[in-house]
Amino acid sequence: MMTSLTSTTIPLQEYLPVLIPLIILQFGLAIFAIVDVWRHPHYKRGNKLVWTLVSALFSFIGPILYFAIGKGEEE
Repeated sequence: MMTSLTSTTIPLQEYLPVLIPLIILQFGLAIFAIVDVWRHPHYKRGNKLVWTLVSALFSFIGPILYFAIGKGEEE
């Protein structure tokens, strides 16, 4: 007995009003975190390379992790 799977197409236009601000927020947060990593001299954990990679590769979570647990105190 064979069953055919019907594919349903989700129109992209319905999701663009939600996706565009999220994509802009994601890139803005990542860029802000990467710039801060390279300007900031002290870190609680890790180093510049680690936090640059985490911020660039892990969408929303990477920059949030950097600001929550990676960024050290200003001197």
